[in-house]
Amino acid sequence: MIIPGEEIFDLPEKVLQFGTGVLLRGLPDYFIDKANRQGIFNGRIVVVKSTSNGGTDSFSHQDGLYTLCVRGLEGGKKVDEAIINASISRVLSAKEDWQKIIACAHNPEMQIIISNTTEIGITLTHDDIGEEPPKSFPGKLLAFLLERFKAFKGSKESGMVIIPTELITDNAKKLRAIVLELARLNSLDESFITWLQSANQFCNSLVDRIVPGKLTDADLFSAQSRWGYTDDLMIMAECFRLWAIESDDPRVKEILSFAKADEGVVIAPDIEKFRELKLRLLNGTHTFSCGLAWLAGYATVKEAMENEDIAGYIEKLDTNEIAPLLVNEDITYEEACTFAARVQERFRNPFLDHQWISISVQYSSKMKMRNIPLLVKHFKKFGNVPELMSLGFAAYLLFMKCHKDHKEQFEGTSNGARYIIQDDHAEYMSNKWHDNDIERLVDSVLSDTDFWGDDLSSFEGFAQKIKNDLRALTHHGVITTLQRLQLNKTTV
Repeated sequence: MIIPGEEIFDLPEKVLQFGTGVLLRGLPDYFIDKANRQGIFNGRIVVVKSTSNGGTDSFSHQDGLYTLCVRGLEGGKKVDEAIINASISRVLSAKEDWQKIIACAHNPEMQIIISNTTEIGITLTHDDIGEEPPKSFPGKLLAFLLERFKAFKGSKESGMVIIPTELITDNAKKLRAIVLELARLNSLDESFITWLQSANQFCNSLVDRIVPGKLTDADLFSAQSRWGYTDDLMIMAECFRLWAIESDDPRVKEILSFAKADEGVVIAPDIEKFRELKLRLLNGTHTFSCGLAWLAGYATVKEAMENEDIAGYIEKLDTNEIAPLLVNEDITYEEACTFAARVQERFRNPFLDHQWISISVQYSSKMKMRNIPLLVKHFKKFGNVPELMSLGFAAYLLFMKCHKDHKEQFEGTSNGARYIIQDDHAEYMSNKWHDNDIERLVDSVLSDTDFWGDDLSSFEGFAQKIKNDLRALTHHGVITTLQRLQLNKTTV
């Protein structure tokens, strides 16, 4: 158990954070707390609760303290540690405490704004920033920055470093554009708009950490019995952590001094490499292996990784087929393989019950966004059929073999059990499977350029490989099909 020292409670407030969610408490707030304990950042967080659901009572009753349980595998060793996080100074309700939030703009120590308001939060609405509070997150942010401008008479030094963590590409760039447009819609003074553009740094960022949130009832009871206290805010996070922040400004690096406390914080002029590694090797691997693992009878990722054939498939998929496609002037093959190894370690986390059926939600869109670009790139670069990616694609098609049930839901059947498919394209796939003709199904699906954005049937040998894989999976099952590839006996 890591307990904060008394001196931390006297640190000044340096960060305004929009959002109380578990991702923020499990990643940015984790880094800030760690830096404070090392005497590096020396600043605490004022959290703004923007939603109307619930209040701030739990945070008030616990003085902003909460227990973060970090559990998983790191370097092949099991980690199970608890940290009492003291990074949060107070939590204010946007609805009830707006004037207290605005007053934070007068604090000269306040230099950083962090947000995670979901993807919907970074959208333009015709918000009146004179309302208390404005309705949207960009509106609230703009009102705060306007107050900041007035409080410090537009000095360049009073500008903020603004880091959204919402899971959209170029999140800061989009937020900045919305805030500027909203400033003009509210007819704000040009001197303020100039300050907004020149004195404030909006930094794109990428976050990567699985933070399931609350512990199971049994784990919570065990933890609270062991430590002798109750905690309504206790959450869990995996060991892996990454917060990539895009900036080459020395002032930004100076302000974000908490980055020095943990290698999981990366400040770089371009964070695209981290996005590509995550999208292809974490998300893409999930998508290629999801159908195989589920059809093999495994409910969770960790269960599937205990099977040497599935684990061997994932290792060779990452190392032999995906990693070589990521090599460019920013990413080396060794970097890609190192990231892949961490991904596989994360998949084996004994404390996480990551459900394959949850990963399968919007399976078709995930396959199109994450993995079709990899298939296209492979054929252009090597001109042959990628054996493992093709098998993963075939398993996706078999997983999507479905029909409507009496509740108008699309359901599939595997190992004698039914499962519900949550995919906007389930009806499309159901129609393609209507006569169970694999030849016709594959030819029709692969040649649908409107669906995939490419004619996948034009890649030599791909259609036949998918047909062969579908027949193998149907007649012999997943494990036998994988064993015939001898994934644990050969090295490519």
